[in-house]
Amino acid sequence: MATTTEIKNRINSVKNTQKITSAMYLISSTKMRKAKSELQKTRPYFDAIEHEIRRIFQSTSDVDSIYFYPEKGRKPAETYAYLVITADKGLAGSYNYNVIKRAEAEMSKHKKVKLYVVGDFGRRYFMKHGIEIEQSFLYTAQNPTFTRARQICSILMEEYNERRVDEIRIIYSDMENELTSTVKMTRLLPFERKSFISNEVDPEEKKVDKEYNFYPSVNVVLDNIMNGYIAGNIYGALVDSFSAEQNARMNAMSSANNNAEELLADLSIQYNRVRQAAITQEITEVAAGAKAQKRKREREAAQFE
Repeated sequence: MATTTEIKNRINSVKNTQKITSAMYLISSTKMRKAKSELQKTRPYFDAIEHEIRRIFQSTSDVDSIYFYPEKGRKPAETYAYLVITADKGLAGSYNYNVIKRAEAEMSKHKKVKLYVVGDFGRRYFMKHGIEIEQSFLYTAQNPTFTRARQICSILMEEYNERRVDEIRIIYSDMENELTSTVKMTRLLPFERKSFISNEVDPEEKKVDKEYNFYPSVNVVLDNIMNGYIAGNIYGALVDSFSAEQNARMNAMSSANNNAEELLADLSIQYNRVRQAAITQEITEVAAGAKAQKRKREREAAQFE
């Protein structure tokens, strides 16, 4: 059985660990609120871009852009590019492994795949398992900004514009609520025309009832708009994934704190039992010593009688 000193040292160790997990919980909570706030500040800009794209499709049917599937004669993609968003570190439950598992399952369906990884955790995992990475983006997962999203967008669009990839997909985590998050896969390029021709995003939005003149052409105008819109989609995925990571870490740290409380309670009971047993043993030894001394005195007194 452990001594009181050993149990007390373990209690202090658990308390110190609990201080760390509590601090990590508060830090993750602050980071998540800040990221969501930054996304909300930029969302009107992306909504405005999406609104303008819908207006272009509503005002003219003569749109021929590589960023949209053609209305007819759609060819199946041959080379797929996957942007997989993970974290830079662990201690977030199953957050990273859920994303990686989904990515491996999706990439196994295609013969030609190019992999782009956000987050050091994913980079180390794919390298360890011998999966070729086209490019990894360091420190983006822990600091999702629109500037970093533009950098990723520039690289992916260059691959797409040069026809080195036919379809680009993003695999990331999205927080459903405070307790759970789900792994999502969305197609970044090309887009479906019908999602912009209809008013599914905003049913109350008024349709365009007059023609517009585009200079130098509608295709050039649309292509220029798409750069910002695609970067906005990437930025949204980065922030959603970052929020899901912080939420997963908060849940993991909360579970760690609860386990620490239970462990401290068990250790306190164990400490009290050992301490009580030690006190009882001391009392027993004192009582036995006193009894022995009493018998000794009685024997000595009997000798002089």
